[in-house]
Amino acid sequence: MSAPYPAGEGELPGRIMSGEMAEQPAVLRRILDQGIPAIRAVAAEIAARRPRFVLLTARGTSDNAALYAKYLIEITLGLPCGLASMSTTTAYGAKPDLKDVLVVTVSQSGGSPDLVASAKAAREAGAVTLAVTNNPDSPLVAVSEYHIDVLAGPEKALPATKTYTASLLSLYLFVEGLRGGDGAAAAILPELAEAILARGDEVKALASRYRFAERMVITSRGYGYPTAKEAALKLMETSYIPALSYSGADLLHGPLAMVDNISPVIAVVTDGRGGEALQPVLDRLRGRGADLFVVGPKAQVAAASAGFVLPTAGVAEEVQPILEILPLQMLAYEVTIARGQDPDAPRALAKVTETH
Repeated sequence: MSAPYPAGEGELPGRIMSGEMAEQPAVLRRILDQGIPAIRAVAAEIAARRPRFVLLTARGTSDNAALYAKYLIEITLGLPCGLASMSTTTAYGAKPDLKDVLVVTVSQSGGSPDLVASAKAAREAGAVTLAVTNNPDSPLVAVSEYHIDVLAGPEKALPATKTYTASLLSLYLFVEGLRGGDGAAAAILPELAEAILARGDEVKALASRYRFAERMVITSRGYGYPTAKEAALKLMETSYIPALSYSGADLLHGPLAMVDNISPVIAVVTDGRGGEALQPVLDRLRGRGADLFVVGPKAQVAAASAGFVLPTAGVAEEVQPILEILPLQMLAYEVTIARGQDPDAPRALAKVTETH
């Protein structure tokens, strides 16, 4: 076992991303120790207004966090929930009736103009608006009625790591608050996250398999699907490897034809109903001789070409995504370093994306 990912010294490539990955257990503890009262207060006020529908608005990594919230809201609350198309209001000037609709905008920086404009338009259209950000002084917070601070602290590396897991945990606690739950399933997460991040040598060895990969396919179902999408994004923005993410169900509807024994397939197997639903997909992938890398329970990893065993025994399925992404962040980091690139500063990217 290696030590947890270190902050690094000097100007070594990836030292900022490495340090921010290492902060994640402390960030999760901070949310659980300090953030819960504010999250519960916001959830109680919004629950009292009885929203009839939920719309989630986000871009990039935050979009994957929003997708996770969609699963939570639909499964645990039974509320219809959709992902907003911001251009309908920002580009086309549509004016939907959003009375009694909860609009949740997830943004690390809270500074992207289209997110701010969309949240402002939603509030003017009668929505209950909530900003979930890592910046309480952002323009997004200023135009939103409610705010949840994910308490991740400054994030300097361009690839988001700690703000992603902080957003997941904050959204989980918020949804728990809406339904009157206590969020106790999250208590074990900081300890387990620390244990996962201490296994850097395992991931480094696995990364050597994918140094020369020309493309990857990443798949999952249920709560694990947002993890697959976020893992693909991390690999593309750090190592520049084209990484295609699919729901396992969608993978069987055509894209399976491109899977062979050369292009790696990463399967995120949640320990629960999502993993059970993915089983036929795993069987088909093995039947095609795929180079299958599994992130999940021990039994699933044992039946794959390679993998990373997650400590999911006794962990509620709905919080497993906070753990699932950690080895995949590490994989993106290690593959990028192995390819001689700097994961701290991917080309052509900025921390705040100025979309309109």
